[in-house]
Amino acid sequence: MTPHVKAFFDDATNTVSYVVREPEGRACAIVDSVLDYDQASGRTNMESADEIIAWVKAEDLQVAWILESHVHADHLSAAPYLQEHLGGKIGIGANITVVQDTFGKVFNEGTEFQRDGSQFDALFEDGDSFHIGQMRADVLHTPGHTPACLTYVIGDAAFVGDTLFMPDFGTARCDFPGGSAEELYASIQKILSLPDETRIFVGHDYKAPGRDEFAWETTVGEQKALNVHIGAGRPMEEFVTMRQERDAKLGMPRLILPSLQTNMRAGHLPEPEDNGQRYFKVPINAL
Repeated sequence: MTPHVKAFFDDATNTVSYVVREPEGRACAIVDSVLDYDQASGRTNMESADEIIAWVKAEDLQVAWILESHVHADHLSAAPYLQEHLGGKIGIGANITVVQDTFGKVFNEGTEFQRDGSQFDALFEDGDSFHIGQMRADVLHTPGHTPACLTYVIGDAAFVGDTLFMPDFGTARCDFPGGSAEELYASIQKILSLPDETRIFVGHDYKAPGRDEFAWETTVGEQKALNVHIGAGRPMEEFVTMRQERDAKLGMPRLILPSLQTNMRAGHLPEPEDNGQRYFKVPINAL
C-alpha cells in the first residue's frame, strides 16, 4: 500500500510534520506536530497547528492517530490542540517512561508529575501494529537519539523522526541523556533492512552545504548508498567514533528546556501555579 503523505515544514525549528492518509479513504494520522513558541516573550501560538487543521478539514479527513516519533528537544508538540480540534489518539514509544523519569528529576517535578506515560493514549512497543482506517502501521523501536524513539512504517512509507536525516546531512546526535551511538547504529541498520524502495520521511532538514532547497523524502536505498555518516556499509566502530566526536562539539537546541517540559507531558504545558500562571523551569548547569 502506498499512502498519500502531505508535509508541513516549520521554518522556525526546521521541523517537518506529516499527515499520512489512506490512498482510498478518509482516515489519516498526524506525525510530529509543532506548537509555535517564541522564547523571548514566552508566548505560544497555533499557526503551524492551524495550518494542519485547515488542510485536514478541507480534505474531509478523519484523524485516527496523532503520533510522536520521540520526545522532541527542539520544538513543542501541538498534539493536545490537534486532538481537541480533530480527534484521534496520541501515541508514543513505551520508553517515554524512561524519559519522564530522567527529566522529571532534572526539572524537580515532584510526585504530582506521573512518570508512567499516562498522559498519552497509547504506548507502543517494538513489533506493535495498529491501523489508520484500512492502513496497517508497524512500529520499530529505534533508540539511540533518545530511549523512546520510534519509526512508524505505514505501507511503503517510514517516518523516522530524528534517527536519520537526508543522506547529505547524516544522522541524529546521541549525547542527550539516555542516548547511545551504538544503539543508534543498530537502529539505523533496522531501518535499512526495509526494502530499498521504502520511502523515508525525516523529522528535520537543515539544507546540507551545497543544497539550496529543503528536502525531507528519500528512500532506504538512497540512505544505504549515500548517507554521509552511515552509508556504503560504514562499520559500527567508525560510526561511533565519528558520532561521539561530532556530538561533543554541538550546542544544546535553542528550545530544549521548554520542549522537554512540554513534550514529556504529551504536549501539555506545565500545570498552573497558585497564581494561575504556567511556568517553564530553567535548571542551572543541569544539561
